[in-house]
Amino acid sequence: MLVVSVDSSGPVLVVLARTRAGAPAECTGCGTWSEWFHSRYERRLADAAVGSRQVRIDLSVRRLYCENPACPKTTFAEQVPGLTVRYQRRTPLLQQVVEAVGVLLAGRGGARMLQVIHVALSRCTVLAQLMRVPLPPLVTPRVLGVDDFALYGDSFGTLLVDATTRLPLTLWEGRDAEQLGRWLREHPGVEVACRDGSLTYRQGITSGAPHALQVSDRFHLWQGLSRQVQKIASAHHGCLSSAVVEPKPAPAEVPPEPAADTPADRHAQRLFEAVHALTDTGRSFSSMSRELGLDRKTVRKYARANTWQEVVRRPPRRTTALDPYLDYLQQRWDEGEHSATILHQELLTKGYLGHYQRVTMAVAPLRLGLPLDEPRERPPSPREATRWIITAPDRHTPHTAQRLHRLLNHCPELQVAHHLVRQFAAMLDTRDAALLPDWLDQLTASGIPPLASMAKALREDQHAVIQGIATRYNSGVNEGRITDVKLQKRLMAGRAGVPLLRHRVVLIAHLRRRYADRATLAQR
Repeated sequence: MLVVSVDSSGPVLVVLARTRAGAPAECTGCGTWSEWFHSRYERRLADAAVGSRQVRIDLSVRRLYCENPACPKTTFAEQVPGLTVRYQRRTPLLQQVVEAVGVLLAGRGGARMLQVIHVALSRCTVLAQLMRVPLPPLVTPRVLGVDDFALYGDSFGTLLVDATTRLPLTLWEGRDAEQLGRWLREHPGVEVACRDGSLTYRQGITSGAPHALQVSDRFHLWQGLSRQVQKIASAHHGCLSSAVVEPKPAPAEVPPEPAADTPADRHAQRLFEAVHALTDTGRSFSSMSRELGLDRKTVRKYARANTWQEVVRRPPRRTTALDPYLDYLQQRWDEGEHSATILHQELLTKGYLGHYQRVTMAVAPLRLGLPLDEPRERPPSPREATRWIITAPDRHTPHTAQRLHRLLNHCPELQVAHHLVRQFAAMLDTRDAALLPDWLDQLTASGIPPLASMAKALREDQHAVIQGIATRYNSGVNEGRITDVKLQKRLMAGRAGVPLLRHRVVLIAHLRRRYADRATLAQR
């Protein structure tokens, strides 16, 4: 029977049903079938909504005696396959919806989504149902990926991924060798372990799976080399300005320093003089920062500068749509045309789409007898210079190639770093690690501290580095899964504990794979 009732949440479709009398039922304790009737009671089951209305099934079920004397249960309630589950007030269909929404959206987001489909559950209930979902059985992978990720602030976690199926296995808080070694001993059978250059993971894999082939991931090798190049660029920060213009010969006489004519200039000059007055006494940066009330990094910046002009930020003028027409403006001004209105009209016929006010501002210096204010390139930052050096030459724009050429000609250390980077890139491209020992010797012989320290670290892990260069194994799938971990953390506002985060990361990956397999089968 179908009836419609109204409660606090609105109209509810109520289905009245009862189980058939006389049919045997299976005991939930021992599995013995019984027909010995005891009594009836009513169960209320929530079902998926129909036509934007909630559905409730009022089901009358029997309670039967168990006819097995050895069974611990005297009576039991019969279950209807596909409709009822012990101690559950939702149908299996609705329970699957609640679990899927909880896996995808977690607590608060899941509760809001369920309200849209007319299922009223609190966020705590959604999380409880999510944590009841069992994790898939863990199968020991042949190729294991190990990597760390930022968990909370300065704390990190470890993520394990099956590199063959590309599915996450588990994650935990911390990145210690003991826990990784214990997991590997509990799950024997790992043949290849892909990792970064971390000493912790190297020791953990060695203790837990000593016969496994360790592979130092090529992405992390390239990333480590890039960081060392950035350290070199930061140490030679004064050379970066040479990428903007060709270095000019030093004048015979040093021109006088410009006066501090702005508040920012005067402030920088006062700080420069105060810091250098203390620097001459041989005091440390920390001591000077405490006395002057400045940050230690600020004191260090002023102490290393030769003049106060070096620490004043002078951002270059940004390029505008008028820049391609500056030569024409200069030509027309020299010819005697000084009307900004007429110049603007002439530029419109040449394709200029900017405003008249821009032309007025551009010719203002000419009225004072000054040259046009042309855009000036800013020197590259250490990170930008590093990007130029590690990028393949065939991917440089002509302008970038010219700036890099000027920079390398001016700074021998960056020239050496660029040459070594290109050698390592060639090894990665050809998957040939035969030149690695000679390349490490060049790093050491370069005399550049960041490169020499990297050579020392790679020699300690040389076997894994060779495998990372020469084999196809890598940790690319780990990086993708870590991106997914970060997404799930943000969805839960960073408040998720490790068990909940582990549950969602593992279940979401398997849920996506299941839906993808279904879509593939449907296309066939």
